[in-house]
Amino acid sequence: MPDTDNSNTGKADAGSTDTSNTDAGSTDTSNTDTSRRSRIEAKKVYLKDASFESPSSPQIFAQGEIQPELDVQMTMTHLKIENDQNYYEVVLATTVTAKHGEHTMFLAEIQQAGIFEITYIKEEDIELVLETACPHILLPFARESLASLVSRGGFPQLLISPVNFQALYNQKKAKEARSVQPPEPSQLN
Repeated sequence: MPDTDNSNTGKADAGSTDTSNTDAGSTDTSNTDTSRRSRIEAKKVYLKDASFESPSSPQIFAQGEIQPELDVQMTMTHLKIENDQNYYEVVLATTVTAKHGEHTMFLAEIQQAGIFEITYIKEEDIELVLETACPHILLPFARESLASLVSRGGFPQLLISPVNFQALYNQKKAKEARSVQPPEPSQLN
């Protein structure tokens, strides 16, 4: 899928990750041939869907400054784009619900998406990249989209904490491994 926007052609841009670097936190997945370095590049970042509801307004605004209870939920989906072996869409869906007692102050939902070109990465590592590196690139955009929605709804600034996608991926894999383990002999009786 060719990139029609040539404004983002730099080799070390914010939406690109070169995994051949051996700095802290990265592994060398490159071959000795420097033309085959593993690479993750954000080709397009876009807001796929957004929704904001404030069911308790305008009454909630008459109560002055309120510290709401926040519930933040994130899910992620990814798919390979048809007819293009190196391009994937990753969607980071985030829902923020703010409550004060029984009353919902606001509900903000966004789907921040990106199209990523992933080259020279082993097939068994693609899922890891799609669920760690790609959402890491999307998170700042999702945070900004949510903060904008919430402030336009008349509420104070919303700050979403950083997310360790590697830890979430490791937890997911550990849970999957536990679910496929055969039961212990003592559990069969």
